[in-house]
Amino acid sequence: MTRSLQVTHEGAEVQARPGRDELVAVLERAASESEFLARLAEDPHEALKEYYCLTAEERAALASGDIRTIESWIGKLDTRLATWLWCRLSQEKW
Repeated sequence: MTRSLQVTHEGAEVQARPGRDELVAVLERAASESEFLARLAEDPHEALKEYYCLTAEERAALASGDIRTIESWIGKLDTRLATWLWCRLSQEKW
């Protein structure tokens, strides 16, 4: 079970999650490494296996491109960090 706290981030209330740093690390890597981005596009569940600290819920949100849920956990994403999520949504593969 993941514990969460309500905190404010840039004027919006978000849930602080223990996996926040892991989520940001995945999004950072997807934004900066084209090979990782390609692996995420091909098979996100396989590409995310090395991020063993992520919960099943966090993996599912990343794999599906669920921006709303991810932003509720970590706050508003800038364009660079949202790269993978927008790519996933444009694939229409769920």
